[in-house]
Amino acid sequence: QLQLVESGGGLVQPGGSLRLSCTASGFNLNYYVVGWFRQAPGKELEGVSCISGGGGSANYADAVQGRFTISRADAKDTIYLEMNSLKAEDTAVYWCAGGWNPHPSLCALDRNKGPYTNWGQGTQVTVSS
Repeated sequence: QLQLVESGGGLVQPGGSLRLSCTASGFNLNYYVVGWFRQAPGKELEGVSCISGGGGSANYADAVQGRFTISRADAKDTIYLEMNSLKAEDTAVYWCAGGWNPHPSLCALDRNKGPYTNWGQGTQVTVSS
């Protein structure tokens, strides 16, 4: 069973950077769609970024376009989310989610599509001075 583990969250000042990792030991995530989602206090869960399986492309929410970059590690079992120029409004719990989908179609930032069948435990990102 695909098990996803997030790491890399923490406290950072506005304008700073963090890199989140989503690791699925023993799995080749090239065959899975993987997305990053976040939920801020009092707000709904929102899709941040995703990357398609089968060598497909990435997709980003408007709020993070140009600041966040999703990528695959050479080891193929890890997806990164590089977050730059962080803002206070990026403060949230971040989850990675994945599901079997080797087709390189554009991935969806909707948790009900993907399919995003497996979720990690979440990692806190706090942007504050």
